[in-house]
Amino acid sequence: MDLGKIPNDKKLNLCKMYFRVGFAFLPFAWAVNAIWFFNEAFRKQPPYEEQKQIRKYVICSAIGALIWGIVLTSWVVVFQIKRSSWGEFADSISFIIPLGEP
Repeated sequence: MDLGKIPNDKKLNLCKMYFRVGFAFLPFAWAVNAIWFFNEAFRKQPPYEEQKQIRKYVICSAIGALIWGIVLTSWVVVFQIKRSSWGEFADSISFIIPLGEP
């Protein structure tokens, strides 16, 4: 979709919708929102009335996606390192149980 063809008020509504969808544990929506609306929020000239609100949603979406990325990466690292020592609990939360160390 070309954002240049959409009126500014609809851009704001779309940006707001992606931001709200991210709260449903969908950090990918926040990442898409931050990337897709970055130029509208920070580079679009001349400035327009809705741009300040779009900038707020883009910044919050980028921060939310970054925090989720850090949390998910931390969980994966901890789980991979500690899985064998967690025993039966780790097996019960694993989708695939790797062969090897008991």
